[in-house]
Amino acid sequence: MSATASQEPRRPAPVRRTARVPTAVTALLLAALTAVVADTVRAGDNESDPGRLLAGYAVAWALFAAAAWTVRKVPERAAAVLVLAGAAAVAVAALAAPPRTSTDMYRYAWDGRVQAAGLSPYAHPPAAPELAPLRDDWLFPTGASCRGWGLTRTREGLCTRINRPTVPTIYPPVAEGWFFAVHLLSPPGSRHKPLQAGGAVLAFGTTAALLAVGRRRGDPHRAPARAALWGWCPAVPFEAVDNAHVDTLGVLLTVLALGTATAGARRGALLGAAVAVKLLPVLALPGALSGQRGPARTARTVAALLAVVALAYLPYVIASGAGVLGYLPGYLAEEGYQPGDVHRFALLRLLLPDAAAEATAVVLIVLTALYVWWRGDPDRPWRGALLLTGTALLLMSPAYSWYALLVVGLVALDGRWEWLTVALAGAVLYLGGRLLPGFPLQSWAYGTAAVCVGLGACLRARPARPPSGSAPGPRGSARAPTRPSG
Repeated sequence: MSATASQEPRRPAPVRRTARVPTAVTALLLAALTAVVADTVRAGDNESDPGRLLAGYAVAWALFAAAAWTVRKVPERAAAVLVLAGAAAVAVAALAAPPRTSTDMYRYAWDGRVQAAGLSPYAHPPAAPELAPLRDDWLFPTGASCRGWGLTRTREGLCTRINRPTVPTIYPPVAEGWFFAVHLLSPPGSRHKPLQAGGAVLAFGTTAALLAVGRRRGDPHRAPARAALWGWCPAVPFEAVDNAHVDTLGVLLTVLALGTATAGARRGALLGAAVAVKLLPVLALPGALSGQRGPARTARTVAALLAVVALAYLPYVIASGAGVLGYLPGYLAEEGYQPGDVHRFALLRLLLPDAAAEATAVVLIVLTALYVWWRGDPDRPWRGALLLTGTALLLMSPAYSWYALLVVGLVALDGRWEWLTVALAGAVLYLGGRLLPGFPLQSWAYGTAAVCVGLGACLRARPARPPSGSAPGPRGSARAPTRPSG
């Protein structure tokens, strides 16, 4: 090379110039998403204006889909910054108003207060006279009127924001520990904000954990785009932050169990803690055991899970005895999961008699669990966990959208975005049921999600096409691409 040629200034790479466009577009989409989240949580509640909320959700999901698409073209370092900044922005936006679609957070606040008084939350319902000294005007408004969103009056005339005030709590012990910790850290008179702020911290922490897991498994190029499937998903600001659902803590622990620990005692302990937050993460256990047919490692994982759950329950068992189950059995019956009830299993009821729907759902879930355990990928335990958890929600078709937060977290680990339609179906059903009385929205919402999941599986099963410009090698083989795609 000549001296003149060596002294010529280097031109910037075209890739860097063209990367500015998707970076700018993604940033604009995130700004719009943040504004829509803030506007939607201030718009009203699910009883007075469900149509307005549903419209806000629809716009938020559309912006999320566009941003998740464009961020794939952003360079790795800039994409990671955008993912973290966007996750923080939408979480902060969801702090703009009190809960709008769920009153569960008020029970969280009450359980934390009861524990701070040295009492077990499983011992007495909120309406019990023994707990009267703990009541205040926030959770138990006084006055002649008890009308408004989230307010209920007991037969004895007690007005409260707590749902089901005449029955004990249903939440497992690690969730109760979270409520207690938030209460201890809350300034006096702060009301709903500490639990919402705690939800924002958990949601952002899960985003950071997903990025770390992506780098840890040697896939840094795809890690930001996958983490965005959690951090920017509208289900997160609406359910994890504004409604402060404790399911988010279970999602974080499940991500850590599957993404940072190998099969064994550590993974079992983390997954056990997740189960002791909300029971749903137990569906991740077959995925956590994927390909581990050796009895020793399987036994260590399961034993650690059971040990953590038992130790978490122990202090409450000592205080409350068998009452630690609280209202859980009654809740399952109330929500349509007891034998003979047909409030659930909407898709199966399209094909089977009502009496056979529940038994069929159980059989299908068990068979899926066995398949995941026997044939699952031990290097990607989240894939089997996503298959089983998503399938279970499709079969059970719950009306509560926050149940699918775990699915969103597993999607962010695996990248199979089509399963996000399960979370979207739950939101449509929860908000749209009041707008379309008599319409079989449950079947339509979850049926559409099932079709999307099936189409996604078919598209992924297609053989990969060779990159454009590649020439066939010997015997028709294609040249390997020069860089990884998407």
